[in-house]
Amino acid sequence: MWCERNGTVRLTLNEHGDGTYQLFLINGKRIQYLSRAGERERERDWDWDWDWDWDWDWDWDWDWDWDWDWERFTEVSRIRAVSRSEGGPAPGPIHDASLKCQPYQPCEGLIDTTDPQQTRLHTDALPLDEVDGNVIRTVKRSVFSESQPSPLKEPLTLAAVSQDVLRNILDLNESVIQNEEFVCCVSGGKLFPGSVPLAHRYGGHQFGYWAGQLGDGRAHLLGEYTNRKGERWEVQLKGSGKTPYSRSGDGRAVIRSSVREFLCSEAMHFLGVPTSRALSLVVSEEPVWRDPFYNGSVIKERGAVVLRLAKSWFRISSLEILTRTGELDVLRTLLDFVIKEHFKSIATNDPDKYVVFFSRVLNETAHLIAHWMSVGFAHGVCNTDNFSLLSITFDYGPFGFMESYDPNFVPNTSDDEGRYSIGAQANVGLFNLQKLLEALKPLLTSDQLSQSLQILREYPQIYHQRFHELFKAKLGFLGNEEKDSYVIAFLLKLMEDTGADFTMTFRQLSEVTLSRLQKGSFAPSLWALSDLSSHKHFRDWVQLYLQRLLIDSDEERQHRMQAEEDAVLLPAEAVCVKALLLTPQHQSRTTAAPALLLQHRLHGTAMMPRPTAAHAQ
Repeated sequence: MWCERNGTVRLTLNEHGDGTYQLFLINGKRIQYLSRAGERERERDWDWDWDWDWDWDWDWDWDWDWDWDWERFTEVSRIRAVSRSEGGPAPGPIHDASLKCQPYQPCEGLIDTTDPQQTRLHTDALPLDEVDGNVIRTVKRSVFSESQPSPLKEPLTLAAVSQDVLRNILDLNESVIQNEEFVCCVSGGKLFPGSVPLAHRYGGHQFGYWAGQLGDGRAHLLGEYTNRKGERWEVQLKGSGKTPYSRSGDGRAVIRSSVREFLCSEAMHFLGVPTSRALSLVVSEEPVWRDPFYNGSVIKERGAVVLRLAKSWFRISSLEILTRTGELDVLRTLLDFVIKEHFKSIATNDPDKYVVFFSRVLNETAHLIAHWMSVGFAHGVCNTDNFSLLSITFDYGPFGFMESYDPNFVPNTSDDEGRYSIGAQANVGLFNLQKLLEALKPLLTSDQLSQSLQILREYPQIYHQRFHELFKAKLGFLGNEEKDSYVIAFLLKLMEDTGADFTMTFRQLSEVTLSRLQKGSFAPSLWALSDLSSHKHFRDWVQLYLQRLLIDSDEERQHRMQAEEDAVLLPAEAVCVKALLLTPQHQSRTTAAPALLLQHRLHGTAMMPRPTAAHAQ
């Protein structure tokens, strides 16, 4: 169950009733047995003439400290290395890592190797840059470029791991995090065997203007893993060094931004928002120079790498650059690939498949942004290169969770004009979808373009419908009534005028009894409602709210509302971030902020104290 050289040789594992497992190569010839007790029986009945400069030693005598649960691999799970189908160097360590990486990685699970279509890789279907290396350049007629990660300087420390990702996405036993090999692999210090890391080429609109070629400037796609549930996840390193798309950057990420990416991607998942995931955070003593407040004050920070996962990292700008450069054949190839791999309900022979694709992306994007609004999330940089074709949240940069309700809340200190304020996100989504349609336009007939423009005009209705569905659920409403939209808008206006806390207002509404709400007298623990009640029209809103809930009981309403507002403070058993991240010598306002911010926004209990000035420092 190890992946050897770019997928050309693949192994499968069969379980026998006597407690042993039998390994096979692609042509079905037996290599050896592995028993649960770890006994190995060497049986070599192959005689191939491989032209590889490898020392094949089937008398494996490795001193592993990995507690593998072999039974978990009896279900289908695999990783498809993104590598060339022929040629290229044999896999192996890319550098002399400070951690002594052994030449192995359990990377391929159980697959039916008799079906060659199962091993078609990204680079088999999509054009690859003919120029190798990390030299910064303008890339043409390619979707990916080969790019080797640059290892972080030692010592390395595994600072955080999501156990949910480890167990439930990657099918790994918790004991792997105790092994130095794990740190080496998730920090870019060693490649998965057979993997040729790739950087993705894209180019899009940033702050409303065409920015030209962008691309993965500090990220490397390692491969695609299919777990035992049949889910496929693309595995990517962020902060792993320069690529051909780094422009003037150094290809690194610092602890400050990496902690934010790690924590928020996991928090958003548990909030029920479609998102990328994060497995691990590795930190280093390697110095990285940054200007965190964009004021000319450059400081030395520490480098870090996040291993993150998504069903796909393709984005609107993946298509934009191909239309802009006139590479329409590559555009069609990439679009067909995305539809076939990720929109399986769309028939590949449907003449209107691109229209259906656009409609699907539009619907899901509208739903995603409505979901952002329902949890008070502002992405901060809603450029087309940060909008997923699969409508998931990714590329967590200067995001923020809104404290007091304010439609003009802007978490990004470099967004001076407030283009990406939380209240503007729906309109920005429409702008980005317009750019997606522009990218698709060369592939559409005049009738298909007309259909697509009509679909685009339906975006506001789709967004508002989903927005109101989510907020009605937050208020405990059943069914639909004409005045529901007014009740929601009225409440949000009260919150804006009084500066009431967005999250805690809804949480405390789910806790308070209707009789107490009608009296308008609240205990100190219900501080958000107390703030809201200071508005002169608060009692008017309460009367409308009570009328809407007339046939409901307190218990039923509270149960529904609390189901929507349940806490998602990341538990210690799910995510563990070492205290070293916040030690005084490395602490700054921006380093500590993410944990404090997420604690406040996601705690979700009416007994939570009012935030103090210390939380903002």
